[in-house]
Amino acid sequence: MNSQTASSEIVAWIGLDWADQEHVYRLQAAASDSVEAGVFSQKPEALHAWVTRLRARLPQGQVAVALEQSRGALIYALMNYDFFLLYPVAPQVLARYRKAFCPMAAKSDPEDADLLELLCCHRDRLHPWAPDDTLTRHLRLIVEQRHKLVDDRTRFSHRLSAWLRQAFP
Repeated sequence: MNSQTASSEIVAWIGLDWADQEHVYRLQAAASDSVEAGVFSQKPEALHAWVTRLRARLPQGQVAVALEQSRGALIYALMNYDFFLLYPVAPQVLARYRKAFCPMAAKSDPEDADLLELLCCHRDRLHPWAPDDTLTRHLRLIVEQRHKLVDDRTRFSHRLSAWLRQAFP
């Protein structure tokens, strides 16, 4: 599906910020300028109830959802609903976007849900998420583990060198 087709079928935009206890969202219907805010708890039943209410309210078309993650429980739960177009936003991108508009502001979930409006404004530069195949996911995990091991080795090497310089100047 190309981005032109995807954007013409979108009936609502959602900025969704994940948290340990609850999720904060901002919703804007495509035909409206008003933004609705809400919160639901971080439980599968609450997520399913929210999605059910959302689908009843918007029975046709797709809903674009911007998330500050590219993997995790929330994105994997939302990928089970065929009417969502998921747009992961890198945390660094969101931090820079936040800083551009609120240089003194600290990170907070409601503000992040508001800042995820960048999906509405810059959707031509963002791409919908598509799950990797099994082999790619496995390879990605192996590569991440290798990076962690290299970082550990470097950290230990630096600690050992520092200790040796102190013990044998």
